[in-house]
Amino acid sequence: MTVDQHQAQSTVPKRDYQARLRTPFAVLGVRIEEDWLTDVDYLPLNIPALEPASLFAAEVCRQLLAYLHNPRFVFDLSLHIGGTPHQQRVWQCIQAIPPGSTCSYAEIAHELHSAPRAVGQACGANRLPIIIPCHRVIAKNGKLGGFMHASDGMPLTIKQWLLQHERV
Repeated sequence: MTVDQHQAQSTVPKRDYQARLRTPFAVLGVRIEEDWLTDVDYLPLNIPALEPASLFAAEVCRQLLAYLHNPRFVFDLSLHIGGTPHQQRVWQCIQAIPPGSTCSYAEIAHELHSAPRAVGQACGANRLPIIIPCHRVIAKNGKLGGFMHASDGMPLTIKQWLLQHERV
């Protein structure tokens, strides 16, 4: 998906969000099923906030706000995210990267006996950004690399914001 397609798609909020939380970098669309967090989407800042529709949605928002206040906050949420076995292994590696630190696609690929491009694809398929902090995965040369299947625009602005937030 191109950046233009991604931005066009994200300008229309989906009706099934149980909350939309305004942050400095985006509105976070929170989607849950029963007591499981299934998705956190980055929506444009002009999308209106939406009060949590359930106690669990309120808890998700409380923990996201706690992270925004303290980037060392440790999430404790019931997660439901489908993915291939390779994606699951990549996401486990990503969750082990501490706040304020980064790891390259190549380093994760080496650890998993995979390829950097496959790690990047798994990062792009992550439906729970921030909680599974794929923004901490960067290019081997120390540059940002991609984010949300994009190499410029709003996605990289979000990645930069999150990395800077965690360096404080």
